[in-house]
Amino acid sequence: MARGAKKKDKKRFPLMPVAIGAAMLIAGFAIGLGARFALAPRDEAPRPAPQANAGPPPRPSRQPPMKVALPSDYEPNPLPRAAEPAPIPPPPAEAAPLPRAADPYEWGHSHPPPAPAPADDLAAEAREVLAALNPPPDLSDASQPPWLRHAVATPITSGRPMVVVVIDDLGLDRRRSERILALPGPLTTAFLPYARDLGAQTQAARARGHELLVHVPMEPQDEAEDPGPEALRAAAGPEAIRLRLGQGLSRFGGFIGINNHMGSRFTSDLGAMRVLMSVLKEHGLMFLDSVTSDRTVGRMAAREAGVPFVARDVFLDDKNDAEAVARQLDRLEESARRNGAAVAICHPRDITIEALARWLPTLEAKGLVLVPLSAVARRNGGA
Repeated sequence: MARGAKKKDKKRFPLMPVAIGAAMLIAGFAIGLGARFALAPRDEAPRPAPQANAGPPPRPSRQPPMKVALPSDYEPNPLPRAAEPAPIPPPPAEAAPLPRAADPYEWGHSHPPPAPAPADDLAAEAREVLAALNPPPDLSDASQPPWLRHAVATPITSGRPMVVVVIDDLGLDRRRSERILALPGPLTTAFLPYARDLGAQTQAARARGHELLVHVPMEPQDEAEDPGPEALRAAAGPEAIRLRLGQGLSRFGGFIGINNHMGSRFTSDLGAMRVLMSVLKEHGLMFLDSVTSDRTVGRMAAREAGVPFVARDVFLDDKNDAEAVARQLDRLEESARRNGAAVAICHPRDITIEALARWLPTLEAKGLVLVPLSAVARRNGGA
């Protein structure tokens, strides 16, 4: 019995290699499947889990695609192109600033000359403006020109040296202008033609016994300096000069003539000054040369035209300093004693006004006499 059992047990051993092989096969399949999932892309969507009772997936149709009959002249539309960006327009040219109305109370801004008008238009307008002024006097009677008719009374000099004080730039600063008019006269007051309310201001000056000038802006040598609006410019041409000067002369009345505000370039141009003198001659006016340039031709042009002429001798307040003004007043006195008469020009500044208020009452004791500008022009023979 033992032998038979032993033989029966030997028949079971051949199954072991089969089991081992199957286990190895299963392990290899599992390893391969794991490697496949490990090497799959990470962003691959997971496969949906099989649904219960789901039938087999549908098989793709093997029918050929439907053909559409096209017309014989059919041409396929081209593929749409991406829209090209619109070209960037160039930046607009900077527009020139619009000209501002000149404000006579505002300094520091430029007053460019106006665009030139046709010569014929300028000539017609100049004739119209000049004709609107007081009619030209009868120059055959020397006592009738406006520079004499509008002159204020001259104090009796009795041979004493004469001094003339001309105050320029009046009309803009009303407070200081009024302080000037309150000083003892006769002073010679020069009003800028672009100041406001000139009628009332100049009438107040005449009522206080002061003489009147039109302080005409003229072109300076330095282009950086601003003479103000309505300045006479040498290159503007004769008709433009006549028109602009006529406009200045039309702002108020009762004056004896003009003097130049700045004007170092204009008064050095003989052609321009001849045009200016022709207007003054026509209207019986005189010219005070402020002598802003040592190249001025004012005297020559006035003599040629027969226009009464006076030149400035001393500037009182080139320096806005009390001691400097006092020294210039001493120079004025010396010049008057030496030449019989002297003309000073100054401005409505506080230091100047205070110096004049102290100095004017001392003239009689010093043997000097304050006179209007017309007195010196008459002394010079009207030329």
